[in-house]
Amino acid sequence: MIRFLYRYVKPHRVTFLLVVCCTIIAIAADLLQPYLMKIAIDDNLMVGRNDFRTILTIGGVYLGLSVGSLVFTYLQNNLLQFAGQSIVARVRKELFTHISRLSMPFFDRMPTGSLITHVSSDTETLNQFFTQVVLSVIRDGLTLVMILVMMFHLDPRLALYCMVLLPIIAGIAIAFRSYMRKTYQLTRTRLSRLIAFVAENLAGMSLIQAFHQEKEQERQFRERNSSYFSANLREIKTNVLFNRSFDLLGNMSIAFVTWLGGYAVLGHTIEFGVLYAFITYIRQFFQPINSITQQWNTLQSTSVSVGRIWNLFSVSPEIKERETEIPLEAPKVQGRIDFNRIKFGYSPDEPVLHDLDLHIRPGEMIGVVGTTGAGKSTLISLLCRFYDTQKGSVTIDGVDIRDIPQPSLHRIVGLVQQEPYLYSGSIVDNVRLFDETISREDVIRACKFVGADAIIRQKKDGYDTRLSERGSGLSAGERQLISFARIIVFQPKVLILDEATANLDSQTEQLIQSALEAVSKGRTTIVIAHRLSTIMQADRIIVMRSGRIVEEGTHEQLLRQKGYYEQLYLHSQGRSKVEAG
Repeated sequence: MIRFLYRYVKPHRVTFLLVVCCTIIAIAADLLQPYLMKIAIDDNLMVGRNDFRTILTIGGVYLGLSVGSLVFTYLQNNLLQFAGQSIVARVRKELFTHISRLSMPFFDRMPTGSLITHVSSDTETLNQFFTQVVLSVIRDGLTLVMILVMMFHLDPRLALYCMVLLPIIAGIAIAFRSYMRKTYQLTRTRLSRLIAFVAENLAGMSLIQAFHQEKEQERQFRERNSSYFSANLREIKTNVLFNRSFDLLGNMSIAFVTWLGGYAVLGHTIEFGVLYAFITYIRQFFQPINSITQQWNTLQSTSVSVGRIWNLFSVSPEIKERETEIPLEAPKVQGRIDFNRIKFGYSPDEPVLHDLDLHIRPGEMIGVVGTTGAGKSTLISLLCRFYDTQKGSVTIDGVDIRDIPQPSLHRIVGLVQQEPYLYSGSIVDNVRLFDETISREDVIRACKFVGADAIIRQKKDGYDTRLSERGSGLSAGERQLISFARIIVFQPKVLILDEATANLDSQTEQLIQSALEAVSKGRTTIVIAHRLSTIMQADRIIVMRSGRIVEEGTHEQLLRQKGYYEQLYLHSQGRSKVEAG
C-alpha cells in the first residue's frame, strides 16, 4: 500500500513537509500551555508571591500560544486537504483511464457495479485516508513524542511509571488488528455486491417490470442489504469495543498518576504545579492515542480499498498493440477484408468459429444471417478487435488488424449496434461524440444526409435538445438515425450494422433502410440481420450455422439452392417448407 501511494505522494513532498512544520508549531503551542500553568502555580501562587505583572505576562503568553495553535492548525489542515484531494483526483482519473483501455473480455468478467465501487467508493476511502489518517498520524504521533519529552522533563521517575502503559496499548492493538481487518474486508465486499446488484437492476428495470419481478428483486435486495447491515453492525461493535478499551485505560492511568503524584506532593518530593501539569499531559497523552485508534477502521478500509485499486491497475489489456505497427490512413483505405482460417472461442475449450474463411471486396455490401449463436456477432467483434483470434488472421487491405494501432482501426471501422448508445448531452454532441474538432455544420450536413434533419428540427430546441442517458425521449428509429449520422461525420471506410433494424417497426425500418443505402455508398458494408428484408439487396449474403459458413450468394441464388437459407426465409415469412411446396 505504501509503495503504491508513494508514487502519488512524491509530487507533494514540499506540501507534506510544510504540514509537518505547521503541526510541530501547533503542538508545541498546545503543550507549552500546561507548563506555563506549572510556572504560575509553583513559582508564584504556592510561594505566596503576588507579582501581578508576572501573572499578566504568563496570561498574555498563554493567549498568544492559543492563537498560534489555532493559526497553524488551520494552515496544517488546509495544506493537507489540498494535497489529499489532489492525490485522490489523480488516482480517480488514472483509474478511469485505465478501465476505459481494458479489453472487452475484462468487462465480460467484471460486474459494472464492482467497477463503480472502485471508482467512487474505494477512491473516497483513499480520500479519507489522506484527510483523516495521515493527519492523525502526523499530528497525534508528534503529540505523543512531545508529551513524553515534557513528562520526562518534569519528573523522569513518574514518567517511567507511565511507560508501563505502552506494552498494554501495543497488546490491545495487536489483539484487535487481525479481527478488525477481516471485519472491514467483509463489510467492503458486501457493499460492493449490494452496489453491483442495484446497478444491474436499474439497467434492466424495464425487463423487471415487464415480467413483474419487482417482489423477487426486492427480496434479493433485502437479503443483500441485510447481509451488509449485519457486517456493518459487526464493524461498529468492534470499533466501539476497541476505542472504549482505550478510554478505560486512560481513566485508570489518570487515577494511577493522581495516586502516585498525590503521595509525592504530600511527601514534598515534587511540587503541586508539576503534578497538575503531569495530570494534564497524561490526559492529553491518551487523546492522540484515542484519535489514532479511531482512525484504525479507516486505515483498515484503506488497506482493503488500495488492494482492490492496485489489483485493478495490475490488470493488463488482453488486446495489446504490437511493436511493429502499420498505421493506415482512413482516406487511403480501400476496404478489402479477409478472414483467413479463423478459429475463435470465448473460452479456449469451446470454439465459436471453426476454420472460417471469408473474403470481402472493397465497397461490397455483405449480409450475414443465421440463428442465434451462429457466430455472426463474434465475427464483427473480431473485425473491431474487441477480441483476438486464437488461430488465423483478420486483415484490412492485406494488413493484419493486430498490426494496426487501435485508434486508427476504430477510425477505419464504424459500428452501428442494435441499441445505439446515446450520452447525456445535446444532439450535436451525441452525433460528434463530444469531438469539438467536428463543426456544427458538419453535424447538420450529416443529419440531412441520413434523413434525420427534419425530425431533429421538430424538437423544441432542435440540435441543442438535451438528451438524457441512453437517449430516452427518442424513438428507436430516431436513435438509430443519430448513430447513422455519426458514421457520416467520422467517415469510416468499413461500416458494420449489427442487428440495427431488429427492434424497429416496418415504417421506421424503411426510413433506416434509406439511410443505410446513403451511408453504405463507397464503403465496404457488413450487415447482420434477423430480418432478411434488410439484406435482400446485398451484393452477397453469407449464411452461418454453428460457427461455419454453410451457404453464400445473392438472395435469388440462395433461394434456388433450396437449402438452409430458404428455411430461414420461409420462417421469416411465417411459412414452412412443406407449405411453400
